[in-house]
Amino acid sequence: MFATPAYAQAAGGAGSAFAQFIPLILIFAIMYFLLIRPQQKKVKEHKAMVEALRRGDQVVTQGGLIGKVSKVKEDGELEVEIAEGVKVRVVRATIAQVLSKTEPAG
Repeated sequence: MFATPAYAQAAGGAGSAFAQFIPLILIFAIMYFLLIRPQQKKVKEHKAMVEALRRGDQVVTQGGLIGKVSKVKEDGELEVEIAEGVKVRVVRATIAQVLSKTEPAG
């Protein structure tokens, strides 16, 4: 009248192993296109912006200071003038935004 435990266990393995991984693959693909890829694009754009900094550019640091680049150093630092006669050294990577660019000399 009742099915024995051996028959009941055999009936549960009807799906293939690949079909069980499809949801996991879909979740990873969605995470890649919605989170990882846009973040990589944003990092690439920020790196290009920081590499293109020149003397005379007006910038905003991550700390909120607004100033004008007075010197670009080779060791990953900038000298930013935040007020008349007040210059601070800033790490290039901490520049959050470029407000105005200077034109290159012809």
